[in-house]
Amino acid sequence: QVQLLESGGGLVQPGGSLRLSCAASGSIFSINYMGWYRQAPGKERERVAGITSGPNTLYADSVKGRFTISRDNAKNTVYLQMNSLKPEDTAVYYCKYIVDGYAYWGQGTQVTVSS
Repeated sequence: QVQLLESGGGLVQPGGSLRLSCAASGSIFSINYMGWYRQAPGKERERVAGITSGPNTLYADSVKGRFTISRDNAKNTVYLQMNSLKPEDTAVYYCKYIVDGYAYWGQGTQVTVSS
């Protein structure tokens, strides 16, 4: 079993920055994929960014140039650096790992961008 622990959410003003972290623990042989997703009220969950073991990265068009995903393999941790935040970035952010072929989700962390 794998557990994911997220941290780093909060309230920030427009134009500000936040860094999210998601650390995995448990029985891990190989992490194939790490990603960040978000879900705003009344909307479907969407992928924000992902990183493979390559590592190859991908981003949603809405966050390109503002968000950066990175990983620390030694710590089984993925990060999401979010800059130039906008009110429309407000959502619950979830990390997702694919470990040994199985998908795991974090519990979610609230990000609110408001003045």
